[in-house]
Formats: sequence, C-alpha cells, structure tokens
Amino acid sequence: MAGVLEGTRVLDFGRYIAGPFCATMLADLGAEVIRIERIEGSEDRFVSSVAKGGEGGTLLQMGRNKLGFTLDPMKPRGKEVLARLVKTADVVVANLPGATLKAMGIDYASLKAIKPDIVLTVCTAFGTDGPYAERVGFDLMGQAMSGAMYLTGEGETPTRTNTPYVDYGTALFACVGTLVALMERRKTGEGQMVEASLLSTATAFNNNFLIEEGVLAPGRTRRGNRGFHHAPNDAYRTKDGWLVTMVVGRPLFERWARLMGEPHWLTDPRFDSDLDRGEHSDVISERMARWCGERTTGQAIAELEQARIPAGPVLSPAQVLADPHVRARQLLKPIEYPGLPRPAPVADTPVRLSRSSWGIRRRAPLLAEHTEAILAELGYSPAEIAELRKAKVV
Repeated sequence: MAGVLEGTRVLDFGRYIAGPFCATMLADLGAEVIRIERIEGSEDRFVSSVAKGGEGGTLLQMGRNKLGFTLDPMKPRGKEVLARLVKTADVVVANLPGATLKAMGIDYASLKAIKPDIVLTVCTAFGTDGPYAERVGFDLMGQAMSGAMYLTGEGETPTRTNTPYVDYGTALFACVGTLVALMERRKTGEGQMVEASLLSTATAFNNNFLIEEGVLAPGRTRRGNRGFHHAPNDAYRTKDGWLVTMVVGRPLFERWARLMGEPHWLTDPRFDSDLDRGEHSDVISERMARWCGERTTGQAIAELEQARIPAGPVLSPAQVLADPHVRARQLLKPIEYPGLPRPAPVADTPVRLSRSSWGIRRRAPLLAEHTEAILAELGYSPAEIAELRKAKVV
C-alpha cells in the first residue's frame, strides 16, 4: 500500500536529530526523501559508530527510507545542481543557522525564487528572531534553558537526560508543521516556511512547571526521582533491581494505601489530595521503599498489577532488547546494513494506522549511494556526472 505522501519529494539538509528525524517521519509516510550530505560525509553519519565504515546508530535510525546524495552547494556548479533539485522538490528540511542557509542558497527567499510553492522547514536552537537567534545549540541547551534540567537530579547537581527528547520533540513538531503546510498548499497553491526550535519545544514540554511558577511561585528545586505533584511517584529498589510506580488521583491512592496495609492514611489530612501527597512524598516514598525492599521486582510488579497500580521495571538497554512485550509488538525492526556484525534494532514508526501504510521500507543509504541515479533523473549525462565527480561538486 502506498504511503499518504507518495509523490512528495523532500530534500533533507538536516544534521544530527531535529531536522533529520522530521524528514524521517515524512519518509515513513511515503515521501521520497533525499538526504544531502557533504562529499566526505556529514558529521552526523559517524555519531555512535557501530559499522566498519564508521556509520553510527544515529544514521541507521535517521537515514531509513532515504536516498543518499552528496553535494557541495557552495561551488557554482553545485548551485546549478541544487537549483535543478529544488525545482523537483516539494519540501526542504534544514537545521542550519540562518547565515549558513543563505550562503548555501536554501533560505526561503532563495528557494521560493526557484520553486514558488516550496515548503521550507527549519529547525533552529532558539528560533529565527529574538536576542538568541544567531546562537547555535543542541538538545542539552533546551533541557538546561527550559527549567527542566534545574528540576532534575539530586542535591546541588542539575541533571540532564541522555535521551535527547528535546531534539525528537522538535522533529515531531516540525513534521506536524510541514504536514499542515502541505495541506494548506493543496488548498491555496502557496508554499510557506515552517519553523521549529529546541527552546520552544523544551519550554512547551516543561510548561506545567513554568505555569505553576508563574502563578504560585513555589520555587521548586530538584528532588531526585520523586515527583512533585503526587505520590508515590519514584524509583524504588527491590531485592533484585529497581522499579517505578506512579499513583495519581484518589481511586489509585486508595488501592495503594490498602495494598501497603495503611488504610488509615485515607483519612490523614496530609494525604488528602494529590498536591498534599506530593508535599508529603517523603513519608509515602519511605513506605513504598520498605514494601519494595521486601520483594523481588517481579513479585512487586505482580502485586501492583493485581491492585491495578501502574508500575514497571527499570530496564537496561540489553533488557529492553529482550523484553517480551517489545518483541511481541515488534517495536524494534532488525535492519541489515553493510559493515554491521548483526542487524541493527531500529525503532519502527511508533504510530500505527488502521488503513494507511507507513514504516521502515529500506535501510539508511551508504554515502552517495543514489547520487548518480538522481543526477541522471535531473538530466545529467554520464559524462557530465563524471565531470561533477572530478570537480568534487558531488
């Protein structure tokens, strides 16, 4: 079954995660996405290297369903190749500074002059205006500057999460914006620029705490894994590992209190509401910790499940790969790639549709794997392609 974006061509100038993963989602939906890299290979190709050629896990995830193309758009003949490509495209995705976009000729004004109905999707660190507009940054800056990192960790040390959720969130927002722009173009025939930024994503994700601070000014500080607004909401050591549980709302708390053998807590004013329980979470977490310490992870989760209380084990990456539910749902798809000792477990599209088809269709491309075929489609002869290669334009 064809993807819903079949017939849509996307030029992916993205680097690392935010831009590339936006393009990956479009590719999963059926768009033809051409990943455009430097002649020697873009730096994100080699992050977290796992293959003999140096290719990394980031590429294997972000590059799926894409065609590989190399180009130096700063050279005169490279600009000519770029112009031909843009004329065939519907969307350009980039997460590069504004000055770099302009120098490469992929800023919105330059693209629109070539293809009036083009959609340009830009992911930046801080947005295209404001005092930080010219700054560069990564996911970590979003975590730090949104208040999220300040509230995470223990003691005096603010703590980041190594999972770059700000990058992935920005990619998803950018993808939604791109789909909106394509829908609008179908109605009006007009293209537009779509902008997403790491800081806007991070502040959106952390907005609950920002609203609370703006309205009530509680001045919250980090408290480890314990949640702020309800309890128990923490990580707990068991006889053979760790688990997490979260109790939100009166019905869940009633079941939890009875399971703990503390039914009298149901009339204790300290634990009357979620917020009350959050304010006295040290007492509740200490009780939960003692209960978990008397059981294995499996035993504790079985009893919590029996009481219909949300809980789960803290898994290592190796345990995730072996988890029966992850395997049964086929959340990770084994993908062959040249130079890998075994197939890579690449996460398939995390949304399922009952009618429409999307997901992984092909592995990430080798460097420049489809350059000649794309150039031929653009009208270049074999001799011209050889000249472009000799001049290091492609």
